[in-house]
Amino acid sequence: MATAFFLMRLNDHVQYLKKIEATLAGTGDFQGTEHHECKLGKWLYGDGVNEVLDIDNPKAKEVFDSLLEPHAHFHQASKIALSNKEAGDEEGVKKSVTEMYKISQDLTKKMLILDSIAMR
Repeated sequence: MATAFFLMRLNDHVQYLKKIEATLAGTGDFQGTEHHECKLGKWLYGDGVNEVLDIDNPKAKEVFDSLLEPHAHFHQASKIALSNKEAGDEEGVKKSVTEMYKISQDLTKKMLILDSIAMR
């Protein structure tokens, strides 16, 4: 597996986050996708599991599996943030953006762990 593979998946997530941030800042019009339709989601619910199993380390599958729930929650939080923005609920936006960033940090850590495991 290419050494930068999981970093590419991380970049997919970061690019999605940037699009959401732009919309929240009023400089974009991206409205998000369902969690299985973004680039990371297509990988998670597509070829990802087989690629992780190829690593030949049981910890990799465990970390991979732990991405699924937070990834779905990230999409929920970003949708709520966008809805709150549209409704003019700035307090709601702050709350959901905080949740979105917490989840994003968790996803980032886990993808970096996968990258580390793959490099061994």
